[in-house]
Amino acid sequence: MSSFKLGRRSLIAGAGAALIGAPAMVRARTKVLTPTPAQSEGPFYPVDLPLDRDNDLVAVSGAEARARGAVLHLSGRVLDRQGEPLPQALVEIWQCDWQGIYLHPRDHEQNRRDAGFQGFGTATTDSEGRYRFRTIRPVAYAGRTPHIHFKVVAGQSELTTQMYVAGDAGNARDFLYRGLGEAAALVTVALEPADQIESESLAARFDIVIV
Repeated sequence: MSSFKLGRRSLIAGAGAALIGAPAMVRARTKVLTPTPAQSEGPFYPVDLPLDRDNDLVAVSGAEARARGAVLHLSGRVLDRQGEPLPQALVEIWQCDWQGIYLHPRDHEQNRRDAGFQGFGTATTDSEGRYRFRTIRPVAYAGRTPHIHFKVVAGQSELTTQMYVAGDAGNARDFLYRGLGEAAALVTVALEPADQIESESLAARFDIVIV
């Protein structure tokens, strides 16, 4: 009888040890994500934020015309390095209009800027870390390949980066893009037709990993 009790206690102890060790083993097998590379904010972060700064940059409150350019439905998730979603993260984007003009006094020809394009927008991630924007396909301008600027603030963490278009011929000539090396793949996204969302529009997914 005593040997049975000892064997049972050993079995329970062994099972307990296995359970204690299991989370560590799971963590060891969990892939740690590579952080999204940081890039410069650039000279055209808005000096004065527009009154309308929601996540739809194509329609400006009070403007009669919609923004010119191909509509882009841009979405993704904000994650930590363990792949956990970061809710309530603030995501900001800014970009030039279809002519290559930013909403910024240092960018000349402000009188020609598309008044129907917001130029800057914000979104807050949901419980799954998801964000969404309706904007336009980024365009090239002198010295730069098409890109969209991002700034993400999640708790004490902050990241500024840029998103690029996969397959764009200008990428190879862009000094900031070339400087990323292999990390460029982390900020380069494919644009796909999205007629199911909106006629003649495009869609892209850009997940952001911050430390």
